[in-house]
Amino acid sequence: MLSPHEFATLMLVKNAPEQIDLDRADLDALLECQLVSLEKLAGGQRISLVTSHGDRVLKAVSRFRKT
Repeated sequence: MLSPHEFATLMLVKNAPEQIDLDRADLDALLECQLVSLEKLAGGQRISLVTSHGDRVLKAVSRFRKT
């Protein structure tokens, strides 16, 4: 189960990945759960991306909220 901070981080990765601090403990938990991945850009920068599993989690929560 995700903590509120981890879930907020997952939403932030989905909507504003450039605003994520890659040293956050919440991001480590999401990486461990395979909800996000880290990609290395051509310039050597790293960016976090939501995996397909992470996207399914966000969609499931979104459906739950609408009911």
